Amino acid sequence: MKKIHCLNSISKVGLDSFSEDYTFTDNISEAGALLVRSASLHDTEFSGDLVAIARAGAGVNNIPVDRCSEEGIVVFNTPGANANSVKELVIAAMLIVARDVIGGIEWVKSVMDNPNIAKEVEKAKSRFAGHEIKNKKLGVIGLGAIGSEVANAASSLGMEVYGYDPYMTVNAAFRLSRRVHPVTDIHKIYENCDYISLHMPLTDENTGMINEESLSLMKDEVVILNFSRDKLVNDEDMAKALKSGKVKRYVTDFPNEHIRDMEGVLAIPHLGASTEESEDNCALMAAEELMDYIENGNITNSVNFPNCDMGICRVTLRVALLHSNKPNMIGQISAVLAAKDINISDLTNKSKGKYAYTLVDLDSELDEDAEAALKKIDGMKRVRRIYA
Repeated sequence: MKKIHCLNSISKVGLDSFSEDYTFTDNISEAGALLVRSASLHDTEFSGDLVAIARAGAGVNNIPVDRCSEEGIVVFNTPGANANSVKELVIAAMLIVARDVIGGIEWVKSVMDNPNIAKEVEKAKSRFAGHEIKNKKLGVIGLGAIGSEVANAASSLGMEVYGYDPYMTVNAAFRLSRRVHPVTDIHKIYENCDYISLHMPLTDENTGMINEESLSLMKDEVVILNFSRDKLVNDEDMAKALKSGKVKRYVTDFPNEHIRDMEGVLAIPHLGASTEESEDNCALMAAEELMDYIENGNITNSVNFPNCDMGICRVTLRVALLHSNKPNMIGQISAVLAAKDINISDLTNKSKGKYAYTLVDLDSELDEDAEAALKKIDGMKRVRRIYA
């Protein structure tokens, strides 16, 4: 179980944080855990030994989360580890667009052979005058780790910032500057903001949310920034909006074949989290999540199972049970243990949507018959022993 397989190049800072009990293997079929960045796992068969996958980043679109849940594989991500990196690039993109820095640089390149370049610059610079972002209205859609940092930074630069997030957590609310205006109706952002920045995970519900309908509600010459996921934006509708002038610029960190011929697009080669610091932070967080789960059964930042923490395992045996979220699961688990005269010293149960997680600390060993009985409970996905 303490064999780790890496599907991408993972920061040495993260890899070095694993204790000497762990080894790295090139054979995915013998790994107990996977570390991944962008590699797709949708066509990968998982062995019965695999207990966890950690994504060194926030998005998990490259991982078959539903299949992992049914196979009792916990999928972790690292929210917030790359937040500062993405925030800085979003702010840079707004400044670049506001002042047409790219257009100015390209023009200078075109006249570099002119011996009177200094005079030409003075004549032409008004074409790239642009505007300041101070006092402009920014709408941030999604106020998680990244979105809240973008909102706070933009507010500090003098922008009037509005934030929308129907799923905002208490922690996210505490992170948000008092100068940021939360709104409960996304249409207020569409209708009032000069800049709109997207910062939410891609789901079936929000795919193509920036489309003909939402674009029609926006101010003329709005700037859209997408550092979240490309499919949040309907490319065909964006092309029409750019051509008509409804959208002044579309900044995306996700170049694809559809935006190739669009005028007004600033395409960045997926650099949002591509800093040394960000990669180190993501890898370190992913490694810590895996070790805590493997050694103690604790879950932090899982996308498919609930957070659960019973501290360091110091008892004879801790049993980790991943199962469906259905009535009487605790009763059935307790009944199996009671039938074997096994005392429960501590128990925690948490649920998340369709799935739940139970950690049980025992004062004695669990025999094979009892373990088999636990595995036979309807809805049980995985039973795992953890020793101090």
